[in-house]
Amino acid sequence: MDKKPLILVDGSSYLFRAFHALPPLSNSRGEPTGAVYGVLNMLLKLLKEHDPEHIAVVFDAKGKTFRDELFEEYKANRPPMPDELRVQIDPLLEAVRALGLPILRVSGVEADDVIGTLALQAAKHGMSTLVSTSDKDLAQLVDERVTLVNTMTGKVLDRDGVKAKFDVYPEQMVDYLALVGDSVDNIPGIPKVGPKTAAKWLNEYGTVESLVAHADEIKGKVGESLREHMDRLELSGKLARIDCEVSLEEKPEQLERGQPDYDTLRGLYQRLEFNSLLRGLPAAGEATAPQSVETNYEAVLTEAELEAWITKLEKAQLFAFDTETTSLDYAQARIVGLSFACEPGEAAYVPLTHDYPGAPDQLDRDTVLEKLRPLLENEEPGKVGHHLKYDAHVLANHGIALGGMRYDTMLESYVLNSTATRHDMDSTALHYLGVDTIRFEDVAGKGAKQLSFNEVPLEQAVPYAAEDADITLRLHQVLWAALGENDRLKALYEDIEQPLAPVLQRMERRGVLLDAAMLKRQSKELAKKMAELETAAHEAAGQKFNLGSPKQLQEILFDKLELPVRRKTPKGQPSTAEDALQDLADSYDLPRIILQHRGLSKLKSTYTDKLPLQIDPNTGRVHTSYHQAVAATGRLSSSDPNLQNIPVRTPEGRRIRQAFVAPEGCCLLAADYSQIELRIMAHLSGDEGLLSAFAEDQDIHQATAAEVFGVRLDDVTADHRRSAKAINFGLIYGMSAFGLARQLGIERGAAQA
Repeated sequence: MDKKPLILVDGSSYLFRAFHALPPLSNSRGEPTGAVYGVLNMLLKLLKEHDPEHIAVVFDAKGKTFRDELFEEYKANRPPMPDELRVQIDPLLEAVRALGLPILRVSGVEADDVIGTLALQAAKHGMSTLVSTSDKDLAQLVDERVTLVNTMTGKVLDRDGVKAKFDVYPEQMVDYLALVGDSVDNIPGIPKVGPKTAAKWLNEYGTVESLVAHADEIKGKVGESLREHMDRLELSGKLARIDCEVSLEEKPEQLERGQPDYDTLRGLYQRLEFNSLLRGLPAAGEATAPQSVETNYEAVLTEAELEAWITKLEKAQLFAFDTETTSLDYAQARIVGLSFACEPGEAAYVPLTHDYPGAPDQLDRDTVLEKLRPLLENEEPGKVGHHLKYDAHVLANHGIALGGMRYDTMLESYVLNSTATRHDMDSTALHYLGVDTIRFEDVAGKGAKQLSFNEVPLEQAVPYAAEDADITLRLHQVLWAALGENDRLKALYEDIEQPLAPVLQRMERRGVLLDAAMLKRQSKELAKKMAELETAAHEAAGQKFNLGSPKQLQEILFDKLELPVRRKTPKGQPSTAEDALQDLADSYDLPRIILQHRGLSKLKSTYTDKLPLQIDPNTGRVHTSYHQAVAATGRLSSSDPNLQNIPVRTPEGRRIRQAFVAPEGCCLLAADYSQIELRIMAHLSGDEGLLSAFAEDQDIHQATAAEVFGVRLDDVTADHRRSAKAINFGLIYGMSAFGLARQLGIERGAAQA
């Protein structure tokens, strides 16, 4: 008997659950991806928790089944599969195969029948089976060898679990389903009989046959309904019963889990833009065998020890260093201590301002920094750090201009493979060195009780801080050797990424000037418009309610006003999410008003209220962080605040941009490549319209808009141009009609046209 059970995944249940549970995700080309992403995450969770040796993912096959022959109206109520789900099936199947998981799709039967047959065969061979599903029909299979697990909730159903959930035992589930029926599958059932009544009858009479024999004893309207519709029970039972005698080529013991095809997965994840899944894959051709290095970490507490380390660092051609600070905010951070390494396994931490009961005497911070100044400001020896730009900021806060910023292991990791792993210290050390590093939470704790680093005792602080410098040096040796094998990547690092870091540091330090008074005026104006919209919403609803309450909004839209339900939440409630309201906004006033109110509320909370609070009181400017090693595409990203995402689509959003100002006597200059991607497309496609538009130096989006909307160039509006821009880039990146419709807020038919 196998120690590990055979795992059978109800792939069709996974697919529909993921599609309806997640918001409609898509990649930058507009291709729907949410269902694929949801299913893969559920599968990976299942594999991690159970590590199966035998497994299969079972999907419904195309075409009719024997149940359609039994009952022509079977599943007649089901709408056709949405286009945005259908296009996700092929990439999902490709991904499942690449994970090394057998896929079964058997014509003429449903996935449930294949699962039931395999579970029965497995039991005959002494194997237990775990069925991963959220489908109640499969509860009829549960016995001493078969259990169910719901991957989203982790809830396991054995025989007692089925009884607790449905109040009937697994062997009674077919009768239970026959009585209750199923509106989704169009199984008739008995009208007026719900789950509680069905369970009550089966607990009293045991089986449908016994219930029918005692039908005259059932009182009231429900008894009348039973007697009137008893002829439905035989058919309903046949439709609900899982066929466990399907002829299958595969046997349970043949359903072996294979090795993942990482190259295929990598390509798929990159195309679908599943960056979090990409980070979980090993990089191509990279070994992560743990490095075995003996370590010697020391605390520097005396002037003699400091002088010895300064001498050692001066003789080195390159050394790694790291700062420990009071804050992650580079503008506010002050040095708590510094760590150094110039040989693998040998590192030191110089604590300067650790302050806790019983803390030992430490060297004076200003004195130490002055002694280190020549070493840190000179171009030689070269320095290597992890996210060196941050350390340069921290040193600048103490009046030291870091020189010799030669290598940055965060950028080396990013250039070598932007999607192999996250590029923080812990992730890169684990990925490239096989070393599980000491984490900040390990020494400082978590949550509200987390210590500032200056409060961490030296017993914990020294190994943590010294390890940072040591690991940085060791990472550099591995990553630089790997980059050296690829001239193109090495040049990308040396000519672009590393020289850019000090430029970005200067930009961050300079900051951006904001007109805080203008933003405050805009906040007041937005608040006034929001109040007007709130009044309009109350009038449209016929009562007062909290516009920010999904529950109250749900009751008014779908119970009181009886608007059509476009989408449901994972718990089966009508959704009030933006995409669901967007579908209603063209036809009904209240959803349109709610969306307008939400849009203004977001502008107010995210920008006009928040941006003035992010102005540094010392400089009078906003200091963002530019990230080189985040976007898989190579683009910079920006955070705290995100200056790359200031709104532009609405008049109110464009007014926020006016608050970014230049000092007196200066102006703001915007510079960009002139439609570089579209020029490449024109060259590759040879399209005469595009080529002539560029040759005549026309605005390409304006020219496209004139052609698409059938208007003269001079009559193209800003909205026309914005739509044409979405169309142009959509063509380049393979956007679907579904994606274009979502981006422009138009009907899919219009997007297709």
